[in-house]
Amino acid sequence: MSWPEPVVRVQSLSENGIGTIPDRYIKPISDRPALKSEIHDHLEVPVIDLQNLFGKDPALHQETSRRISSACRDWGFFQVVNHGVSHELMKRTRAVWRDFFELPLEVKQQYANSPSTYEGYGSRLGIEKGAILDWSDYFFLNYLPVTLRNQSKWPAQPVSCRELVAKYGAQVTKLCGRLLKAMSINLELKEDYLQNAFGGDEMGACLRANFYPKCPQPELTLGLSSHSDPGAITVLLPDPDVAGLQVRKGGKWITVKPFPNAFIVNVGDQIQVLSNANYKSVEHRVIVNSEKDRVSLAFFYNPKSDLLIEPAKELVNEDRPALYKPMTYDEYRLYIRMNGPCGKTQIESMKSNR
Repeated sequence: MSWPEPVVRVQSLSENGIGTIPDRYIKPISDRPALKSEIHDHLEVPVIDLQNLFGKDPALHQETSRRISSACRDWGFFQVVNHGVSHELMKRTRAVWRDFFELPLEVKQQYANSPSTYEGYGSRLGIEKGAILDWSDYFFLNYLPVTLRNQSKWPAQPVSCRELVAKYGAQVTKLCGRLLKAMSINLELKEDYLQNAFGGDEMGACLRANFYPKCPQPELTLGLSSHSDPGAITVLLPDPDVAGLQVRKGGKWITVKPFPNAFIVNVGDQIQVLSNANYKSVEHRVIVNSEKDRVSLAFFYNPKSDLLIEPAKELVNEDRPALYKPMTYDEYRLYIRMNGPCGKTQIESMKSNR
C-alpha cells in the first residue's frame, strides 16, 4: 500500500516562508478554529496528583481514585503530576525529537513511511486521494509488543534517540499499567481486569512524535483534525511553551494549558467499549501557531491487536445492555488508517443494534 499522491513535508512548506497556505490544508469553515474565542479560561482539564494512588494512606488513595474516576466520566481527559516518570527523561526525550525534526530533509527521508504500517517519518493520516490535510509532520514507531519493536526503524540520529525512546517507553508503560489498575477498581472490576482484557503482557504500545511547524494562517487549518483515540489510553507529553491541544467539552473547544512536568492522559475508544460507555473517549484536535513550532509526544497504550474487545460482562445488565458489538483492535484500527481522523464517527459506527 502506498500514499495516493506525492507526500509534501509541512516543515518544508513552513521553512520556505510562504505567506499563504496551499488549498490542500484549508479546512471547511465549520472545522476552522476560532482562535481567540475558544480559550475558556474558566474551564480547566483536571490536574491529578498521583503521589497517593499507591501510597499507604487509604483515605488519600481513595480520594485520588475518585478524582481519576470523575475525570474519566466527566472529561475523558486529565493531567497527571507525580506520575513516577523522570522529569529529566521527559525533557531529554522531547528535546531529542525536536533535534530529529531539525535534521536535513534527506536524513529524515530515509525513514519515510507508508500507510501499510505508518512506521517512520510521515506527513498525513488516511489514504483518500485529494483529502484536506493537517498542518503537521510526525514520526511513528512501535514500542510493544517487543516482537514488533524494530529499533533499526527508529532514528539513528541524533545518536541518543534510540536509547532515550527505550527508557522513556519503559517508564510510560509502567504509568499506563498503574492508570489501568485505578480505572479497573473505579469501575468496580478486579484491579487487573482492563490490563488482562486488553492482552496482559502482550498489550501494544506505539509512540508518535508530532511536529507542528509555524503556520502563516493558523485560523484556516489544524495541526490534527478532530478525532478520538482508537486505543485504550494515550499519555501525551505536550510542548511546555506553546498550548495547542483542544478538547471538546459541552459542544465547546477548550484549549488545554500544560501543567509543568505533567502528562495529559486521555481515555481511548477501547476503554469506552469495555466500560460500556461509563467512561467515554472524547474528541480532541490540535491548533497551530504563527509564531512558534511545537513538538509533542503521544504514547498510545493499545489492546493486543487480535483480541476481541467488547463490553465487560460485569457492566452489562437489563437496564444497560451491551452498547457495542465485539471487534478486534486490528479491525477497528484499520478504519482510522484508511479514513484518517474524523471526529467520533468510528466509535459511533460500532454501536450494537441489540
